[in-house]
Amino acid sequence: MKILCVIPSRLQSTRLPRKPLLPIRGKPMIQWVYESAARCALLSDVIVATDSSEIADIITRIGGKVAITDPDLPTGSERVAAVAEHYPEMDIIINLQGDEPFVKPAMLEALVAPYLAGETPEMTTLALPLDMNHRYPDPGTVKVITDLKGNALYFSRAPIPYFRAETPVPVYHHMGLYAFRRDFLMHYKTLPQTPLEKAELLEQLRVLEHGYQIRVCLSTGKTLEINTREEYEQAQQFECEVE
Repeated sequence: MKILCVIPSRLQSTRLPRKPLLPIRGKPMIQWVYESAARCALLSDVIVATDSSEIADIITRIGGKVAITDPDLPTGSERVAAVAEHYPEMDIIINLQGDEPFVKPAMLEALVAPYLAGETPEMTTLALPLDMNHRYPDPGTVKVITDLKGNALYFSRAPIPYFRAETPVPVYHHMGLYAFRRDFLMHYKTLPQTPLEKAELLEQLRVLEHGYQIRVCLSTGKTLEINTREEYEQAQQFECEVE
């Protein structure tokens, strides 16, 4: 099975300007992401998709691969799809967002585990245990709830579900990692954006609103997504395992 990992990365960020270029212990964030992905032995190739010459220069300088994408593409997955068009030999396409500098190879392995086991979901994503005390009410933390088979029912920035009764319900912290069957990714890019996607600004809701399933794969690994200045400052001291 051939697996392509594409890392979409843009300079525009409303909460943290020029985020991919910000240094973490002496290395730009995008370099951390690329090098983390490159350590995963399951991947056939890793490519950074960007519209920025500054990002492209960083990756090419360390011997990485870059694809220049249209700056008008609205979402990361559409930038990933634009790259995947040129790799018809690939079976599975991973979308690894450029603000995940501490992603571990084991997390990418968990993401594609259903495909390696012979299953054929249209799409998979990754989730971690949710800190209910601090992260549950935080709109910066995307929550996901699943059906009894592990398929996503809904993703939201809001605290879901509403606990009217004290019943144990698994609520997960969604990570911005996706894997697609390549044929489905080529179909995904033709789907129009949807109302819930626009309301929550969560591109994965487009898949659910059009009636497709997303398998949620679970990981217990420790990571830190960087979306805010506070998280960026935490990254300077984050204890990560280099595998």
